[in-house]
Amino acid sequence: MKSSAGGIQLTALDPASYRHMPWKNGGGVTTDIAVTMLPGFELGSWEGIVWRFSRTAIATPGAFSDLSGYDRELALVAGEGLVLETADGEIDVRRPLKPVRFAGEASIVSRLEAGPVEVVNLIGDRARVSIALSCLSDGATHACPAGIYIIYAATGSCKLLIGDKACEIPTGYAVRMDSDEDIAIARQLGTAIIASIVPVAQAGK
Repeated sequence: MKSSAGGIQLTALDPASYRHMPWKNGGGVTTDIAVTMLPGFELGSWEGIVWRFSRTAIATPGAFSDLSGYDRELALVAGEGLVLETADGEIDVRRPLKPVRFAGEASIVSRLEAGPVEVVNLIGDRARVSIALSCLSDGATHACPAGIYIIYAATGSCKLLIGDKACEIPTGYAVRMDSDEDIAIARQLGTAIIASIVPVAQAGK
């Protein structure tokens, strides 16, 4: 389903269309919700990814894949007790829905203090896009400059106002918003995760 108004296009993303992809290091499987590839590169390849938003189960502790050249943001959406160990200290991901950011080339090993967890991941080729991961709840409003946004109902259904358009997203579903103008997203009910992808040239304006 697609709808558009002015310079904004909304596209519904159905879980049936999500793609299961092995981790780059082979240690697990991630579920791609939305991805953009460079021309000439196949979906499912680790080469040519411009940006990718996905959900991943971490069942056992272990090393993260080397994603040199990419920025990464991650948020806990199920389970508890996730800590990322790096050469510079720990990154605390124990608190649900609180995004953390790190470089894809950082050497990271996960630690699970209370069993398996699930996270959402946003990665972006830093030479091409600027990325950010936000969690919208408690009646908050999120300002969105022109760009691409994936709005994901990770933990339950949510109701939002995208500009002046009402939008309800069932649990596990997502909406992609392509906008060439500034717009605000306001939370009405539930919690939404918003992945922001803005071209580097535009982000610098």
